[in-house]
Amino acid sequence: MKSLWSETQAESFVAKYATQGVNRDLALRVYTTRLLGGDPKLVLHGGGNTSCKTTVKDLLGEDVPVLCVKGSGWDMGDIEPAGLPAVRLAPLLTLRRLEKLSDEDMVDFQRGNLMTSSSPNPSVETLLHAFLPHKFIDHTHSTAVLSLVDQPDGEALAREVYGKKMGYVPYIMPGFALAKKAAEVFEQDPTVEGLILLKHGIFTFADDARTAYERMITHVSAAEARLTQGRKTLVPAAGLPQTPAPLAEVAPILRGLLAMDRGEGDFKRWVMDFRASDAILAYVNGAEVSRYSQQGVVTPDHTIRTKNWPVVLPAPEAGKLAEWTEAAKSAIDGFIARYHAYFAANNARQDVKKTELDPMPRVALVPGLGLFGIGASAKDAAIAADIAVNTVESVSDAEAIGRFQPVSEDHLFDLEYWSLEQAKLGKGAEKPLARQVAVVTGGGSGIGAATAKALAKEGAEVAVLDLDPDAAKAAAKACGGKALGLACDVTDPASVRAAFDAVVTRFGGIDVVVSNAGAAWQGTVGTVADEVLRHSFELNFFAHQSVAQNAVRVMTAQGTGGALLFNASKQSVNPGKNFGPYGLPKAATLFLMKQYALDHGKDGIRSCAVNADRIRSGLLTAEMIASRSKARGLTEKDYMAGNLLGREVAAEDVADAFVWLAKAGKVTACTVTVDGGNIEASLR
Repeated sequence: MKSLWSETQAESFVAKYATQGVNRDLALRVYTTRLLGGDPKLVLHGGGNTSCKTTVKDLLGEDVPVLCVKGSGWDMGDIEPAGLPAVRLAPLLTLRRLEKLSDEDMVDFQRGNLMTSSSPNPSVETLLHAFLPHKFIDHTHSTAVLSLVDQPDGEALAREVYGKKMGYVPYIMPGFALAKKAAEVFEQDPTVEGLILLKHGIFTFADDARTAYERMITHVSAAEARLTQGRKTLVPAAGLPQTPAPLAEVAPILRGLLAMDRGEGDFKRWVMDFRASDAILAYVNGAEVSRYSQQGVVTPDHTIRTKNWPVVLPAPEAGKLAEWTEAAKSAIDGFIARYHAYFAANNARQDVKKTELDPMPRVALVPGLGLFGIGASAKDAAIAADIAVNTVESVSDAEAIGRFQPVSEDHLFDLEYWSLEQAKLGKGAEKPLARQVAVVTGGGSGIGAATAKALAKEGAEVAVLDLDPDAAKAAAKACGGKALGLACDVTDPASVRAAFDAVVTRFGGIDVVVSNAGAAWQGTVGTVADEVLRHSFELNFFAHQSVAQNAVRVMTAQGTGGALLFNASKQSVNPGKNFGPYGLPKAATLFLMKQYALDHGKDGIRSCAVNADRIRSGLLTAEMIASRSKARGLTEKDYMAGNLLGREVAAEDVADAFVWLAKAGKVTACTVTVDGGNIEASLR
């Protein structure tokens, strides 16, 4: 590991934040915190913490000694000064005199001594930072250090590497007791450059930001060097399939097995994030994966994101997915039963009884393929996957020099069910389409782009498909979150298959499909060229069939139903003059929607359509609006508002209809008209 310190960059932080009234100490604290937080081998997703002791002025203009420490909810990789709230230092130091301090009292006391009441809660390890005398203190969950200390003889290994340069703190859950113990260990030898927290992580400290940071780099590098000595490799299991089943076929089956049936066709779904590499495959293919992967997390902070262990699934073999499905279901059922037993056993020793969290795994290991992170959203799934990848590295290194052994199960339970840890996850009502994956074709502009954005706003993970890859990516970016933009020619079945497989690979499955792509060809039906009519049918009918078939392929594999939604157009029920080449395939698409509702209702797949008219888009261009307005002797405004309500209908209005249908769990074979009122195009 190399130091990334740059004097030029450091001074640029000082200059930048000086304009915001931030002093030099805090500016440098932000700088080195970001250096640490930008390396996943040191810090992941809100883990770790840093602090600096400095002075700030209060409302009376008097200098007050404070501890600026990482606040809850902030990530070290992109922290700002506001993420390091200032706490009055003197009151914190008085707490050292206490024998005991409850978590609730600790949090209240820390909040009561914030310089700014609107600041985030200071870290649960604030008192540890306060009780050590150094100006700058850094704490990470270094992968390499954890590989050393997560061993039966972890302390001996750490002492072998560091000798008297570091202090050694036994495992204690974060909070007041750990803070006092760490201070006591330091005071036994105040010359140490840091502390090794067994089964937890590493602290380094100094009176300047650069030295504290570079001590972290130096001591982590020492752990990395030790891990290169006397290594043994993981032995692969015998009998792995020569030809693993394709990821795009395995993922939706697994996603369906994980879904929790709430009855009446309602499922609590999960989003997945797949990872694979040589290191991951060596780990999941290991002969002893069922041992070393089940010992616990490498640092207790991870348990709230990944549970204490992953589910280990059988290796899927091409052509034998039915057998794999049964074996995978058995493995998941076994995980759930184990989690229930773990909760019951550990809850029995609690004075205040806990409420069991959901028992579903957050990481799945699949020999022959790789691993999946599992979460309520794409973001949560990615966090679980990131931590799982980190775990693979740390456990592999631990096994290479010895035997992986983290903290015991009772300690893990205490962390998982610790209110101060659970608070990091945040609580709140989920949006209506949360945990669902939606695909929108023709999503690069017009109705498609508006629909993708509306679905994302309601909580769905969105994939935007469009012939124009740049338009697809731009529309996906407008959706925010982890939306995916993909090039797709819906008239090419191979392109559609590839796009759907890419969505499944990215999110694990698909729940809502809006088949929207289309284009308008004009001409009188008696004279139109056969080529024009065939082109229109390819895009405005057969493409819908190709999209729908792929949707059904994925949805039936999941076994949790889904919504198949078509853009049918007013032309499907109220043909316009010289619009036969467009209206004919659209009429066929309307009946295609009904056929899917009829044939796949038994699979829980709903099929509906939106019947829209006169929407400004790439289909109804400015030139076409001008031409048709002139032909009817109307102004463009009157033409666009030529309906019973006298109001122009926008793409966002059509998007609202698609969203409603996506949420309407007991509606199928339904056509919703969005045109401001047109009796000729109205349905029952």
